[in-house]
Amino acid sequence: MGALLAGLGATVGASALPGSWTAALGGPAGAETPAPTFTPAARVTAAPAPPPALAAPPPATTTPAATPTAPPTTTAPVGTTTPVPATTTRAAVRTTAQRPAPAPAAAPAGTPAAQVVALTNAQRARAGCGALQVDARVTAAAQQHSADMASNNYFSHTGSDGSSFGDRLQAEGYPAPGAENIAQGQPDAAAVVDAWMNSPGHRANILDCSLTTIGVGYDSRGDYWTQDFGR
Repeated sequence: MGALLAGLGATVGASALPGSWTAALGGPAGAETPAPTFTPAARVTAAPAPPPALAAPPPATTTPAATPTAPPTTTAPVGTTTPVPATTTRAAVRTTAQRPAPAPAAAPAGTPAAQVVALTNAQRARAGCGALQVDARVTAAAQQHSADMASNNYFSHTGSDGSSFGDRLQAEGYPAPGAENIAQGQPDAAAVVDAWMNSPGHRANILDCSLTTIGVGYDSRGDYWTQDFGR
């Protein structure tokens, strides 16, 4: 199916090079100028998800043991002990922002997008992650990006208007963007999921158990795929 290239990092950035694979690094921050070129070779690139924030644990408190005072005329029997008050520590608590309930699924069963969702959740199940729920807002952002890449003949996480994947999800009303995978040239859902799973950056996004929602966009004009995730 062609060589696969993947990108990791906090900055979205990639463009197609004539006649070769291109790797892109991506994330919510950064931007790039898309290259108006096209190649039929299959390719993929990923925008990694930032890790959830860890709340700092409150300081542990202890109660000093009381100092026993021996009676003035007696001694403690042999073998007795003075009880010491128990102390406890509080573990750090992982917190995430409150996320609204996902909107109803937009893609009907049997479409390329629905097939990608099913194959992605099968991979997550094998890794012990929960199933991703299809969200109409995430789906709309993914479909818009695939159509934009096909219409303007480019391949990048940065949209033709300079938007990042986070910008696109928030523009659709989704407040907690997670990550994005894109691909071009794979003819069907099985091929694109296999391509992503064989690329470290894309695999990391698919198997990130902290992600909870998904939306997939597909444009047959050049087989452009976008897989967006939310928290």
